[in-house]
Amino acid sequence: MDLVREAERLGFHSVWTAEAYGSDAVTPLAWIGGQTSKIHLGAAIMQMSARTPAMTASTATSLDQLSGGRFLLGLGVSGPQVVEGWHGQPFGKPLTRTREYIEIVRAIWARERPLEHQGEHYQIPYRGPGATGLGKPLRSILHGRQIPIYIAATRSKSVAQAAEIADGWLAVWYSPYRTGFYRDALESGFRRAGGGKSLATFDVAPAVTVIQGDDVQACLDFV
Repeated sequence: MDLVREAERLGFHSVWTAEAYGSDAVTPLAWIGGQTSKIHLGAAIMQMSARTPAMTASTATSLDQLSGGRFLLGLGVSGPQVVEGWHGQPFGKPLTRTREYIEIVRAIWARERPLEHQGEHYQIPYRGPGATGLGKPLRSILHGRQIPIYIAATRSKSVAQAAEIADGWLAVWYSPYRTGFYRDALESGFRRAGGGKSLATFDVAPAVTVIQGDDVQACLDFV
């Protein structure tokens, strides 16, 4: 916590937490948010397989309101090792799942009408096998905002999708030596989004590994 307080004092924009099969990303952000006042609170990432879109939307709005509008929602599909090995969910068609997931989250935040979604991965209200038939479209009782959504992506199609449907890209394992590859994928997504979307209005947040030490070679070997 001392490191976060110092980052806030120095004017750093944000602090980010992650999750896989240990600590979750949300609880530490709530703890940090209660002890800071300015620094933004980012989830990098909240795993989509671990939560329904509705729970993610509710959690994000709760954190955002409790922190005074400082929350940044990072989402990602993770990988089959964690999704199937830890959460017990199928990993197939991650691009389709991501698109549906974000559509639902934003619809919940918009509160324009009671929530209904009939897609390949998510059916709301659920009317499939085992349904009671009592489910009905509901509208969130939380009045929030359209929180910025970041997508973690590494491959060309997922980077392009982030550029198309998200507000930012969590550039995992970013390498400046592959700038051309990333640029092409981003531009492809911007074209699909239309409306003049470009890097001028899209946030790129690269993950850069930093190892502290006096021996440069030892630090390189650690990475």
